[in-house]
This record gives sequence, structure tokens and C-alpha cells, in this order.
Amino acid sequence: MKRRDFIRAGLGSVAFAAAPRMTAAEGLRAGSADPVDLGPTLTDFEVRTNASIGRKKASFFIDDAIWFLRDITRQRPKSAFDHPFLKALKEAHDRWGLKVQINLFHRTDFFYGMDEFSLGDVTDAYKDEWQANRDWLRFGFHSLQEFPDYPFVNASYADVKKVCDLIFGNVRRFAGEGMVAKAVVPHWLPISKDGCRALADCGMKVVSCSYGYRHAYTGDPAVLPYGHSFRLLNARKPETALCWRGTRNTAINSSISGYNHLSEGQARRTHGSFSALFDRATGISMKRFSNGPCLNLFPLDEIAPAFDEVDGADYICYGTHEQYFFSDYFAYQSDTAAKFHAAAKWIAGHGYEYVFIEDTVA
Repeated sequence: MKRRDFIRAGLGSVAFAAAPRMTAAEGLRAGSADPVDLGPTLTDFEVRTNASIGRKKASFFIDDAIWFLRDITRQRPKSAFDHPFLKALKEAHDRWGLKVQINLFHRTDFFYGMDEFSLGDVTDAYKDEWQANRDWLRFGFHSLQEFPDYPFVNASYADVKKVCDLIFGNVRRFAGEGMVAKAVVPHWLPISKDGCRALADCGMKVVSCSYGYRHAYTGDPAVLPYGHSFRLLNARKPETALCWRGTRNTAINSSISGYNHLSEGQARRTHGSFSALFDRATGISMKRFSNGPCLNLFPLDEIAPAFDEVDGADYICYGTHEQYFFSDYFAYQSDTAAKFHAAAKWIAGHGYEYVFIEDTVA
């Protein structure tokens, strides 16, 4: 299935709601006659637990973001929070106590046309507003741009360091100090061992991980969707392998894994908790972030039931993607703001308190 087709046809629709959700082991068996678990990439680590944070905490992050910054730079509203995207988030903060980490691209992608914009273009006219709201909003690292998929799976130290410096240098310029999030969701998730070292040297505290069985690539490009085999092979690192996502997004369940990949046992030690694995080899902590829903994969009326499935966990982390808010996006979801509110209402109504992801890590 082509990338545009599966996004347009299914995200947040009945197609994904009805799709069976296989575990990593089930998916691996389905995709290979004789799967061999390659074992964990993390072998020299210690479990670190933040015992001081208490119970019933929640975090929210938004990936793939840059368009709202382009808009406020060009449109110059009286307040940055007059922009509908930020307005919806602030209303959810004011009403439900929402905190949010917005993970940034450095620049727009020509996939959507040659209307180029980068974080270097973002106005600093709203710096005072960002500072006034830094108790509930921070900006995180995501990628240079939207394409290619899996940009960091085989990345060099220098490339990841450069993207970090571009993103965070500009965040500090236009938003001031204290606006940088120290938790990282790499675009498409996998990142190399060298990339993890670069994140640590850029001051990052914890990186999100895939998990489950790791198995070798057979050389058959048909086991991965729409050309991902080329991303796996380009400048391939020793730790790069395959895994099974086991999500509603069935088109990409067969996936690439990088260094930030946990075994199922390692993932259980971090999931829905305040524990992480501190990797001595790279100097950064790792954990599985999300146990709550990805909002753009669920219809509005299924948001609350999705949270009900994880009610009682010490920690709930959930996310979504910026582009579904925008009406000119080909997979636009008109109820995205309503989903922000539905999720935050559930969190507040069930006695959870929002924190930033980095605050959960010792």
C-alpha cells in the first residue's frame, strides 16, 4: 500500500478500529516461518526509578510539528495563542491542566510543495508569551523534516548532533530558556547507537523505544511497506534489524528497529511506570513512552474507552501528530481539537496529573 493511501484511507477510521492487534511475537510468527530473536541491543544498563513522583501522572506529546509556527510567523496574530492549534491546547490546559511537549521538525518538506519554511524563520515576537507558558508547554526534538521515513535509524553522531543544534538553537532564540524538552521521540522512532550518544551530549535525558523480538532482515523488500527496505540498508548500522509494532496502523506493523529497542522483558520494566533503563554505553535513559492512545488513530467517541483500558496505571503517556489539525492536509481530521479536550478531560476526571515526560525519569 502506498504511504498516502493508507493514511488517507484509515487513520482514526473504522478500518483501523476493526483491525486485529497482534502482539510482537504473533506478528513475527505471521511474517516469518522461522523467526530468530536477535536479542536486546541494551546489555550494559541499570534500572533507574523515580520514587519521588507519586502515582497517577500523565504526559502528552505532539509529533511532526512546524506548521503552527509557520502560521504565527506569517500571520502575526496579536497573541500566539490566537492561532487555533495553540488556542485549543491552551483551553485544554486552562480547563483540564494539560501539559504538552510539541516535537518539532526543523523545516517543512517539499513533499507538500516548495513553500519553504524553517525554524530559523520563526519570529521571536512571542518570546514573552512562550516564557509565560513554559510551565505547561515545551518544544522537543523530532527530525530535520518529514521525509524520508526512519531518518535516524542509521544516522551518524554528527548528523543527529547537527539536527539537535538546529532545533534547540532556534527554540532558545525564539522562545527563550526553559522551553527545551529533554525527552525525545525520534521521527518514526528508531535511532542509531551513535545518534543516542549525540542526544545525550545535547542534554537529552530519555529516548522513546520500540520493543519486542528483533529479527534479521531477509533481503526481501516485500516484508516492509513502501520502500522502507532502502532506509534499512542505507549506511546500515550493526544494530539495525526488524521488529513488529503491533498497533492499529496495520500498514506499518512490520517495522525497522534501531539501537533504542527493548526486549519485551525490558519494556515491561518501564511501561506505565516511573522506571527507565539507563544505558551506560550511550549515557541516556530509555523506556517505552506510550501506553495510551495515539489520538489520530482513534475516532473521537473511542478516545475515552481507549484510556479506560489503561486506567489504574501509575503513568499514562499518549500522543498525536500536528498535521491532522490542518484542513489542507490530505488526511485532515476536523475533530482534532475535540480529541485534545476529550483526552485531557478523561485524564483530569480520573485523578491523573500532567507532568512532562522527562520528569518521570530519575
